[in-house]
Amino acid sequence: MTDRDDHGPGDLRHAAFEAAAIGLAVLSPDGAFVRAANPALCALLGHALGGLAGRPVLDLVGAGEGLADGIRPWLRADGRPVEVRVRRSGPGGGILVVEAVDADEAARSDENREALVAAGLGEWRWERATGRLVLSRRAAQILGHPPGSSATWDMLRAGLAEGEPERVRAVVRAAMARDGAYGFECRLTREADGREVIVGVRGRPVRGPDGMPVGMVGVVQDVTTRVEARDGLAARDQRLRVATTVARLGIFEWHMLEDQAIWENERMFEIFGRAPEDGTIGKTEFLGDTLHPDDRAAVRTAISTALRDDAILHTTGRIRRGDGAWRTIDLAGRFERDAPNRLPRRLIGVVADVTDQRVAEERQALLIRELHHRVKNTLATVQAIVGSTARTASSIDSFYEAFVGRIKSLAHTHSVLTEATWQTADLRTLLLSELRPYAETDADGESIEGRIVLDGPDTALASEIAVPIGMAIHELTTNAAKYGALSNRRGRIAVSWALLPGGPAGMLRFAWRESGGPAVEPPRRQGFGSRLLQRVLTTQVQAEVETLYAPDGFVLTMLAPLRARDRSA
Repeated sequence: MTDRDDHGPGDLRHAAFEAAAIGLAVLSPDGAFVRAANPALCALLGHALGGLAGRPVLDLVGAGEGLADGIRPWLRADGRPVEVRVRRSGPGGGILVVEAVDADEAARSDENREALVAAGLGEWRWERATGRLVLSRRAAQILGHPPGSSATWDMLRAGLAEGEPERVRAVVRAAMARDGAYGFECRLTREADGREVIVGVRGRPVRGPDGMPVGMVGVVQDVTTRVEARDGLAARDQRLRVATTVARLGIFEWHMLEDQAIWENERMFEIFGRAPEDGTIGKTEFLGDTLHPDDRAAVRTAISTALRDDAILHTTGRIRRGDGAWRTIDLAGRFERDAPNRLPRRLIGVVADVTDQRVAEERQALLIRELHHRVKNTLATVQAIVGSTARTASSIDSFYEAFVGRIKSLAHTHSVLTEATWQTADLRTLLLSELRPYAETDADGESIEGRIVLDGPDTALASEIAVPIGMAIHELTTNAAKYGALSNRRGRIAVSWALLPGGPAGMLRFAWRESGGPAVEPPRRQGFGSRLLQRVLTTQVQAEVETLYAPDGFVLTMLAPLRARDRSA
């Protein structure tokens, strides 16, 4: 018998069936049972040789699963599923070809490919041997090249901006060196339509059996819209930070459930007098320790009202900085909710240090009140000057001279007060402004010592008493120039003053002494100046005034309580 007779076609087919490296199964005519299964299929499903013969197909595919081509889960002998690729063959599909697939291949189903396309991802593969890029349809659409293997790296590099090829090459080389995945974003001008797009590329190297890289695979995505939106948000955030920095505003977030605060910029740390390493403070510490006790109730009420009414929070209060100083802040913010009708989870707001502003506002209000008071008093003083000067003047010229002098003195006193922001006037300055014109000078214009002597400490007079005292000094100087020590070249005036304890802010003892002038006689009638010295000083300054008309020189002494300066200004 020849070899042909020894091994017929049936025997050869049986031998091929048994020796096949992939699983094979012959089904019954109705497709419900396995008539025969080769060793490869038995091993794949964990059955002994011949253990699959006669078993129902449903034992392999599981209840509810149909027998269909493609990658499907079959059941092993121990009940665990295994992914296999199934393909019908033979007459009527009575033979099944079954082979194992790995997890990656099992996941790479047609549905997954559709999901990749839906996510805007295109697949690509680079072959090192040919230098060609194999692009899927979606990848080709993104990159502006035909699908398939028509693109090369040189083609794509031509569309990259200057410096980008070197950056991309460095990223890929680093990934190749560590045998890991990589990713980058870059701008690309597409060759097909000249449109500039931003693409996100992910990839990993592929190595051959010898461990050498043979190519790369990955995905590409058009991220133009996302990157532009991200850059727009970053630019807007930067503009916001610049604006708040210029406006000296601190930005913060307060997470309510955790009672944790995030301070977004350095200004917050400056306002609270803390260093970044000191950390931030939450609501508990803010209300319990940092905020002034007198302001806590109002701030709590403002927070509760904003929460209840879903309104903008605006409140103010005094805080104690890290260095112990008290500052006044304005706080404004908005509570944010994860969804409508849900409790807010965080407060986003800004803080401004308004201490200097509040001090300036209080000072301005004080100055306005002081201005109203001064104007009223000044008009009353002018009215008194007009009436009294008219009653004592012997002619129009004498009226004019006396009136103008007194008005100038009044104006000068107000100028001194204005330079000191309407708070105080220096007593020595008031005296010098009246007496300096009468100081003797030599041929070179140098002052001769002894004509005018001023002796006393620096004394700031509150505005309420500076005006009447300034008017009194003017009257004393005018009288001395007309009738007393300043009416000749030999007369002298010595003014001394001292500060004594007593009163709200001490007592001023003031003495005006004239000498060397004409012999002094008591006046036959009391003029305006005399009435001012007696009545105005007594009434407006509450001073004790004593005048002495000694033959050798006029003397006036005054003991007046000083007013305390308004510290709020």
